[in-house]
Amino acid sequence: MGLRDYFRVARRHWLLMLISVVIALGVALVVNLNTTPVYAARVTFVFSTPVVGATDLYPASLFNTSRLTTYAKLLTSDEVATPLAGTPGVNLDVQQVRDAISSENVPDTVMMVVSVEDPDPNRALLLLTRLTKRFQNAVENLERPSPAKPSTVKVTVVSGPALEEDPVAPNALNNFALSTVVGLVIGAAGAVGREVADNTVRNAEALGVLASAPVLAAVPIDEGSPFVSPSASPRTEALREVRTQVQCAAAANSVKTLAVTSAVPGEGRSATACGLALLFAEAGQRVLIVDAELRQPRLAALLGREGSAGLSTVLDGTAALEQVLQPWGAGLWLLASGRTPPNPSELLSSPRMTELVDDVRKRFDVVIFDCPPMLPVTDAAVVAARADGTLLVVRARRTTSAQVTAAVRALHAVNATLLGCVLNMVARTGPDAVPRYDTYFPPAADRRDRWWRMSHELLGVSA
Repeated sequence: MGLRDYFRVARRHWLLMLISVVIALGVALVVNLNTTPVYAARVTFVFSTPVVGATDLYPASLFNTSRLTTYAKLLTSDEVATPLAGTPGVNLDVQQVRDAISSENVPDTVMMVVSVEDPDPNRALLLLTRLTKRFQNAVENLERPSPAKPSTVKVTVVSGPALEEDPVAPNALNNFALSTVVGLVIGAAGAVGREVADNTVRNAEALGVLASAPVLAAVPIDEGSPFVSPSASPRTEALREVRTQVQCAAAANSVKTLAVTSAVPGEGRSATACGLALLFAEAGQRVLIVDAELRQPRLAALLGREGSAGLSTVLDGTAALEQVLQPWGAGLWLLASGRTPPNPSELLSSPRMTELVDDVRKRFDVVIFDCPPMLPVTDAAVVAARADGTLLVVRARRTTSAQVTAAVRALHAVNATLLGCVLNMVARTGPDAVPRYDTYFPPAADRRDRWWRMSHELLGVSA
């Protein structure tokens, strides 16, 4: 993955990363609130050696510098720490006193900063005050050649003992900063993991590779009705792309009957078939839309037409085609599914179905079959084999790669002509968003007026 791919992953899973950061900040807040504040008192020592002349300055400085590590160890030795434990106001054991003491040598100097940390600020300052006197005496006694001679090292307090006003722990800002970084790292790892584990079809490029067929359009989600979208909407404009490419295929290969199917249910197959039928009718062609879903019919109910008689009654010989055709707007007719038969696959594969397809091909300019999904049943494959071309509708971010591959393989098995795929319900924002068609659209009020007029015209109602 390149840098651009990582940015795309971050945009796609920004909510996961945000939640991870918020949780990490919450943990840091709990830690800050439940951690007992610790206060620090500090004192700064300077170690010096009496010299007689200028020539003794450099050796004396080297001597003191080399001894700083020894003095740091002396701070927590039995000589210094043990007498401090249990003294009035301190009330700590020897190990607690040692744990409270820390030191830091100032680089390139003979200075040492000694700190005492304790939850009780008064005890921290008291312990440091007593430690200062005890430490000075211990160093000078250590560096005294004999009891009768003065010490070769003098310990001078240049700063402190002083208590810092703010507690040194917990460090709220550091904890929040660290938690933010940890949250981002965990969120980014989770986002990459989800991206790798996600086997759904996310964009048109991936769909084209899987299906080995062109992607005719990426159709965005429509906030309004999925069946009658406004004429100047992104969804309608995307379906116009599909119509244009089908018309080009029809001019080259005489495509008059079109099967619209999907791999699994819930991919917007019926809405796509209806939208295409409306657009072909809008272009001045005589269009028939056939509900070939005999098991779970939908079109008649969704379009407000009678569904008890239709395709199944024509195929079983109980009705003639002319008796069950229902006009739906200017230039558009509906052949409903009819009552649910006990043998849908056998009816659709019968010679009567072949005769029906030939009949409607002669009567109409375009015939669109709304077929069942490919993978649950074989009905769609039977219809697709009799149609001039097939469109495979794939729902973005839901249909898996395996499902697309299986559907395409099933179409090839019956020698169906796959004209292309339609990537449906694509997000209108985000890294996988469809092109911005609305740049050229009229204002929203004009679009509503046009949709109102178009709906009345298609439904045959005077405004």
